[in-house]
Amino acid sequence: MKFANRMDRFGEGVFSMLAQMKKKKLEEGEMIVDLSIGAPNIAPAPHILKALSEACLVPENYLYAIQDQQALLEAVSDWYARRYGVELNPETEICSLLGSQEGLAHIALSIVDEGDVVLVPDPCYPVFADGPSLAGAELYYMPQREENHYIIDLKEIPEEVAQKAKFMIVSYPNNPTAVLAPDCFYEELIAFAKKYDIIVLHDNAYSELVFDGRTCGSFLCFPGAREVGVEFNSLSKTYGLAGARVGFCVGNKEVVSHLKTLKSNMDYGMFLPIQKAAIAAITGDQSCVASTRAAYEGRRDCLCDGLASIGWKMEKPEGTMFVWAPIPAGFSDSMEFVKTLFEKTGVLVTPGSAFGPSGEGHVRMALVQDEDAIALAVQRIDGSGILKSEQ
Repeated sequence: MKFANRMDRFGEGVFSMLAQMKKKKLEEGEMIVDLSIGAPNIAPAPHILKALSEACLVPENYLYAIQDQQALLEAVSDWYARRYGVELNPETEICSLLGSQEGLAHIALSIVDEGDVVLVPDPCYPVFADGPSLAGAELYYMPQREENHYIIDLKEIPEEVAQKAKFMIVSYPNNPTAVLAPDCFYEELIAFAKKYDIIVLHDNAYSELVFDGRTCGSFLCFPGAREVGVEFNSLSKTYGLAGARVGFCVGNKEVVSHLKTLKSNMDYGMFLPIQKAAIAAITGDQSCVASTRAAYEGRRDCLCDGLASIGWKMEKPEGTMFVWAPIPAGFSDSMEFVKTLFEKTGVLVTPGSAFGPSGEGHVRMALVQDEDAIALAVQRIDGSGILKSEQ
């Protein structure tokens, strides 16, 4: 059998490797605390579950969706106006996604040709790089340096690279570094994109998960943003709909139109009951959003304060559902540390190397367990002696 050369760009995904490690330990009867994959364990609010379950009992809802329901498009438009102060045309500036990951994986196919340059953050969520790679793009990594508070310095991008770039991906609140960007960054970003005729894709999946009284808006709030790009948003973390796969691409009508055309040749749209659940989520009682935010903030404090108390210090995340931490002294390889940590403690985290060249030397921990489980993880790490390792 012969397979596509493009697959040579990809090895086994790190999360598949971690799943195999987890499976082996579970088969041996050991208890683990999984902080690796960002899979939320907070269920949707009752009114969302009710809308979904009732729609599932309607036989007509099992037809192909083909297109987004008008009610969904109008609900997203109202949601963006109410929540972000952004007016969107339901007909031309909104496209639903089968989860934002699906959109992030495919949108490059509608923008770039083989060999075109795409700018991606480093470190970054893997699909930011994988999507353009699938389309045959040449990647240029934009460093997110700790000394710059993990904010991309656009002035570092060489002139010749900027002139060749077709589009760029940015994301704040950021996965994996868990920081927010200041307003001045977006102003510089829009000016940069206009200067070099670069399409901007802003991933805003964590705008509701920000802590310590912070607030977060939309890239599209800034003057000129809609002229240069789009924003991806997701209901996975905010409303507990991760498995339902609900996301949206909104903003520049040309980018949205091309993505819609691509998707019309790839899928049959979002399952109608899930559209009903999405409408219920973004138009219904929003108290669940505050409850979810508080839960993640409590988990953050439990993990970061607990680890700091036993000698593993790290910056508390400003937002997202992740903690970005330097690997302890005595280790020089993040994957080596992850394997050793798991063997000694049963605590599973993700190596920073999975997030691009600059991720090495760190691990990402997902706040996807209740505080009791997180406290157990801290206790196991303390008891293992791994923080005193002199490897």
